[in-house]
Amino acid sequence: MKLLIAIVNNDDSAVVSSALTREGFTVTKLSTTGGFLMVGNTTFLIGADDDKVAKAKEIIKERSQKRTVTTTTATGYGTGLREDDFASEVPIGGAIVFTVNVEDVDKY
Repeated sequence: MKLLIAIVNNDDSAVVSSALTREGFTVTKLSTTGGFLMVGNTTFLIGADDDKVAKAKEIIKERSQKRTVTTTTATGYGTGLREDDFASEVPIGGAIVFTVNVEDVDKY
């Protein structure tokens, strides 16, 4: 058995969650924040038998869209916009998936 820890952009979390549940995966959702822009993410904890890991990863990959957003330079964070700040495009989205071996599972 494996534990998949998938970090997905909030914009994609509902679609990913629905698709995983529809395929019979048990999913726990956690609200998380991180990354360069400190935006909201959803971290999924997914328990999967070894032969189902590839299917779960495929679902996550297909439904986690990469996109770009325009933001100001880091010098403006926390201080508001300044005259010397300039806009730049930053890639967001997609997913990061960690796969961890599970030694034991107890359900009570």
